[in-house]
Amino acid sequence: QVQLVESGGGLVQDGGSLRLSCTVSGRTFGTYAGGWFRQAPGKEREFVATISRSGRNIYYGDSVKGRFTISRDNAKNTVYLQMNSLKPEDTAVYYCAADTRLLYFTNIQVEYWGQGTQVTVSS
Repeated sequence: QVQLVESGGGLVQDGGSLRLSCTVSGRTFGTYAGGWFRQAPGKEREFVATISRSGRNIYYGDSVKGRFTISRDNAKNTVYLQMNSLKPEDTAVYYCAADTRLLYFTNIQVEYWGQGTQVTVSS
């Protein structure tokens, strides 16, 4: 059974920072492409960032480029999302995702999802 568990969400002020973590259990994480999506109330799930198995391929959604950084530690089976210069419009539930079939992903057709962690940015 593959499980993805996110942590690190919370409440932060406009301009602040948070780091999200996603730990994968059930298979060696190095065999997965990893990534993050988010979903705000009343909106569709949105691509945030993705990282390939080796870490050489990294892509970001336009709304977070230059502010968010995705990384991974395969020895710890964990992918991270460092979020800086947070804005109120970044408020959403953030979901970790993983896929064994793809080099990386930018749409929601992925194999595995975490339960999500709430990020709230106050103005």
